[in-house]
Amino acid sequence: MPANNPALTIQAADALTALGQAVHARRKALRISAVAAAEAAGISRVTLHRIEKGTASVTAGAYMAVFAALGLNAQVAPQEEPAASPAAGRKGWLPARVRIADYPKLKELAWQVHGTPELTPREALGIYERNWRHVDPAQLSPEEQDLVEALRQALGADAGV
Repeated sequence: MPANNPALTIQAADALTALGQAVHARRKALRISAVAAAEAAGISRVTLHRIEKGTASVTAGAYMAVFAALGLNAQVAPQEEPAASPAAGRKGWLPARVRIADYPKLKELAWQVHGTPELTPREALGIYERNWRHVDPAQLSPEEQDLVEALRQALGADAGV
């Protein structure tokens, strides 16, 4: 699929990238070489590399073969409403999972997080706490300010956050 294909939305490209990162992280966690993983999935090493990069032109069958070879589970779930942040209008609400892409400063601070688009509230709070010196609270969106406050109240943050 060419890079300028309008059918490949940014959201779809992000989803493929996340899948690729998850595959790569799982392979590394299992300490399996790219060659061994590709052989186990019945694909070439180049195709595995493309999957780990989130390339759209790789067939769904190849993705599924790699998932099976690495013991990953693929599930289909309804898409969440992207129009509003999950915490919008719910001050003090603490989500079960914090979606990194919903909070711009968290996304910036969580640059080292690969393979998962979501964090637990405790993980999100830890990232904010460790990097609070890089945060200008006045620059946070109202939703992100609400999230930080909810995390702090629910999980007990240091005075710095």
